[in-house]
Amino acid sequence: MPTLPRPCFRPLLAAALTAASLLAAAQPPAAPQAQTCPSELPAGTRCYTGVDGHGAFYWIALPAGWERGVLVMHAHGGPADTGPAKPERSEEDLRRWAITVKAGHAWAGSTYRRGGYGITMAAEDTERLRSIFVQHFGAPRRTLLHGQSYGAGVASKAAELYATVDGRPGPYDGVLLTSGVLGGGAVAYDFRLDLRVVYQQVCHNHPRPDEPAYPLWQGLPLDSTLTRAELAARVDACTGVRKPAAQRTEQQKANLATILQVIRIPEGSLIGHLNWATWLFRDLVQLRLDGRNPFGNVGARYQGSADDAALNAGVARYATDPQAVAALARDSAPTGQIQVPVLTLHAIHDPTAFVELESAYRETLERAGNGERLVQTFSEESEHSYLGDAQYPALFAALLDWIDHGVKPTPDSVAARCKTFEAAYGPTCRLRPAYRSPPLASRVTPRQP
Repeated sequence: MPTLPRPCFRPLLAAALTAASLLAAAQPPAAPQAQTCPSELPAGTRCYTGVDGHGAFYWIALPAGWERGVLVMHAHGGPADTGPAKPERSEEDLRRWAITVKAGHAWAGSTYRRGGYGITMAAEDTERLRSIFVQHFGAPRRTLLHGQSYGAGVASKAAELYATVDGRPGPYDGVLLTSGVLGGGAVAYDFRLDLRVVYQQVCHNHPRPDEPAYPLWQGLPLDSTLTRAELAARVDACTGVRKPAAQRTEQQKANLATILQVIRIPEGSLIGHLNWATWLFRDLVQLRLDGRNPFGNVGARYQGSADDAALNAGVARYATDPQAVAALARDSAPTGQIQVPVLTLHAIHDPTAFVELESAYRETLERAGNGERLVQTFSEESEHSYLGDAQYPALFAALLDWIDHGVKPTPDSVAARCKTFEAAYGPTCRLRPAYRSPPLASRVTPRQP
């Protein structure tokens, strides 16, 4: 796989790649090197690190007594960092997901070859690491693909890209998607354009009147020196979001209420979402899509302010570039062509990846005729990055029973199974079997023709 002179999407090429061609094109990586395991892992775990030949760093962990058992390939979330790959990223992921090793499964996770957006790229890097694992530690009995947050989009894409290899069933036996940013970049991030235009109409400081204007879908000019701390200060000046409510001015309270009610996000995630809509948008649009716009809001009717007519008359409006929309969809949007069981977990009150994204993914699989391959579970939690300990071993066990014995789980059976893990992992089951995610259009303002 040749190195390109600048970061860009390569979706058409990636769709044709197989695991075998990936290995043939990569520079031969050095053998994994033994490392001291992070303290979060159980005694007897063996850990290894390395670089995959394309610049992605990785960690591998094998629990005591693991003899070609279950391997969990982890696709991490983000992409918060938009620069070069950092080796500590994979170690952080292993620490966070030590629960996988505690459940008796081997774990392998890649940093991906660089930061920034690129779903297909990250899927390639995850598959390359799987091949490295097999080369040095042998073929596992089962291989599960676990995607968290943005990594759920990576895992869903990898499961489609590698559904078959040379006409044979692909390497992944099942997929677990947790707190998933699902549906593809445009579907998942449209609301962040909404946030930018509504925030700007209310606050007028990102950019400020004395700064060069730019289309908000660009995120930020490439030569801008704005820092996250400086943006947070601007948000606080307008909304008082970092102050106790009693210390906010009446104008700040009104500004904050308008933004939160129209965009439907909790106040604790406002600055975080604006960060994504600034630096991630800059990376995605200007470095990956050659400056073309995949995010539009023509026809969107915003509701929830004190004066919706004035708000809608004043917000900036942007039309999408069809080529950008198509390129982003090819890179990131699932097609629903899944050939293995898929189990998902999502917090009902996830402040970062809306639970309604699960509906978009469910509809995609149903349109492709693969709805029966999907089981979705939901928890009564308000977190994104990590949910209750006992839930993950229960999900792995349910997925393996589905693969090995054809016993398809239900939300009720997963919830009951989770309770059996509480003795080992604490009273951390928060599953709500009766819950079904609402349509995405109930959370994100629809775009009208």
